[in-house]
Amino acid sequence: MERYDIAMGIVRVTEAAALSCSKLLGRGSVELIEKAAVDGVRHAFELLPIKGRVVIGECELDKCPILYIGEKVGMWEDGQEEFDIAADPLDGSILVAKGSPNAISAIAVSKKGGIFRAPQIYMQKIAVGPKAKGSIDINLSLKENIYNIADSLNKDVKEITVMIQDRQRHEKLIKEAREIGVRVKLFKEGDVAAALATAFEDTGVDMLIGIGGAPEGVLAAAALKCLRGEIQVKLLPENERQIEMCKRAGIEDISRVLEIEDLITEDDVYFAATAITDCDILKGITYKQDIVKTHSVVMRYETGVVRFVDATHKLDSSLLNIREDFKLYKKV
Repeated sequence: MERYDIAMGIVRVTEAAALSCSKLLGRGSVELIEKAAVDGVRHAFELLPIKGRVVIGECELDKCPILYIGEKVGMWEDGQEEFDIAADPLDGSILVAKGSPNAISAIAVSKKGGIFRAPQIYMQKIAVGPKAKGSIDINLSLKENIYNIADSLNKDVKEITVMIQDRQRHEKLIKEAREIGVRVKLFKEGDVAAALATAFEDTGVDMLIGIGGAPEGVLAAAALKCLRGEIQVKLLPENERQIEMCKRAGIEDISRVLEIEDLITEDDVYFAATAITDCDILKGITYKQDIVKTHSVVMRYETGVVRFVDATHKLDSSLLNIREDFKLYKKV
């Protein structure tokens, strides 16, 4: 039996998270912003006809407002299908607090058992879009990877643009990239948005490289799988406790290279993202009196469909509304 396409239901979840926290733009309170985004996700899931369970969230304990690992989301009614949920209600809370670009809400949804349960640790990442697929190897040097990407894209090395997070841990990497002669685009926060940028030609971004959060790497893998791009990662545990976390996730060989099919094992996978602030592929939320406009992307691997969704929300009649105290509620 053909599965019900829940793509538009999923994008409403990221829209709700983005709408819920967007009124706090630039107000500096990261904790309040994160709570608003999580509240938005939870309320929107109440309208989604699935049995969902969070496999990538914030932590393993039920601590409101955290979207915790193991939490049940969706309607959970008889006959509904079970799905794994990887959610980052707000990738870039500091960005929203400062009113800076690159903040998005992102979610990946897969058939039960289809999402790697990444531990909350760092991972090394390298990612490219579909046209450079097959040209990267995380075990090669930065120079070798850049030259291989340039060959696959039929570009001069000086035409290649590399995204690297602006962190102290990347100082050597940034210096090396500049010495090679590529264009370097630094970003402060927002690993998922940066990975997405590699898969769309209009962004001019050819490659993402560096160290970032493992949960964000799995979300990026879901998006890049849907877009036919490529990501390779290595987990980077820093102590024995984190090594045990990797083993509990099924990774005995810590040096093992994980690819998309290791991170997203099922083909029935969806990815959606809504921008809170402007990023490379999406426009941020704009307000005009009681009208709010959102810009989202939603995709599904099985069908190959990628939809950009420009939505206009009339706050006094929306199924999901925002009161002045910034709490999301279902309109009755």
